[in-house]
Amino acid sequence: MTQPPEAGLAGRLDAAFDRALADRRLVGGIVLVARDGKSAYGRAAGLADRASGRPVAMDTIFRLASLTKPMVTAAALALAEARVISLDDDVTRWLPDFRPKLASETPPITLGQLLTHTAGLSYGFMQPDDGPYLKLRVSDGMDQPGLSFEGELARIVEAGLFYPPGAAWLYSVAMDVLGAVLEKATGLALPDVVAERVTRPLGMADTGFAVTDPARLATPYADGSPPVEMGEACTVPFAELSGIRFAPGRAFDPKSFPSGGAGMVGTAPEFLRFLEAIRTGGGGVVSAETARQMMTNQTGDLPIVTNGPGWGFGFGGAVLLDPAAAATVHSKGVWLWGGVYGHSWFVDPVKKLSAVVVTNTAIEGMTGTFATEVAAAIQA
Repeated sequence: MTQPPEAGLAGRLDAAFDRALADRRLVGGIVLVARDGKSAYGRAAGLADRASGRPVAMDTIFRLASLTKPMVTAAALALAEARVISLDDDVTRWLPDFRPKLASETPPITLGQLLTHTAGLSYGFMQPDDGPYLKLRVSDGMDQPGLSFEGELARIVEAGLFYPPGAAWLYSVAMDVLGAVLEKATGLALPDVVAERVTRPLGMADTGFAVTDPARLATPYADGSPPVEMGEACTVPFAELSGIRFAPGRAFDPKSFPSGGAGMVGTAPEFLRFLEAIRTGGGGVVSAETARQMMTNQTGDLPIVTNGPGWGFGFGGAVLLDPAAAATVHSKGVWLWGGVYGHSWFVDPVKKLSAVVVTNTAIEGMTGTFATEVAAAIQA
């Protein structure tokens, strides 16, 4: 007898999950899959905290890292629809002192370029140890508890630009700059902007810039066999670069600037709810056309250096343009991204499919064997 598709899916995903736990590549996590608006798979497994033996549950709260980006993006696009801001605005309309230089010039940067990572900015972890961001202590949004927006923006300006705005794509602190813009444009703190425009309309009660219930927060771990608890500060090797710097306690420091690129916490089911809202036409957060644009390439033929050939970038995530060139299991039109605390997600608009992988193990849950096997199992 032929099994229904979801029965085969469950077997493949369970096997990938069990291998990751047995091989001690993963401490704990959650995988959720929705197909055509219905649950196709959902499992929480492993430990949220190894020392106490607390298991991962569906309502476990995780530090979201770059899962923050599509939600802040949606908030910005909602404000653009309401004509509070325009994607053509120069950043200096809202942040007059934000004028990073390229050589001796100070080229204009638009909000649209911030949203698409074409603004000429970078990330510290994308640079070598002697890179300007590391020398000037520009935060990637997950380290340096207590750093203010003013301090972060001043350091970014001092570091200058890496290329002319609009001329290239480079993953960057642009969403943190955009967060500061949204505060100036609305007169609200960024957490309130995102709550008003995104999380509250979608009923995402545990998703935001502050931990609602510390007892449910997952302990973060760094890759190893077994993974190593991060502690107060941790640098995790990544892509032969300078490493990603974490300070997990930042989530509890109200003096830290609310990072529009990496500062939110939340649960896996709530993040899936957000993805499904976008996939199905905006969910009342943004219009159907804006939701479609989020999942559409906005960067022309600029190389998306983190993903390689065959990819473009929409709003909030990469868009697959050529599966053959990308050598990926995904199909054309997939919209996806990840989070360095150990997360990955994708939306397949053609297959009406959304998937979320949220773990407490960096980097395994984002780009490691587990994340790769989960994507393959879902798309098989």
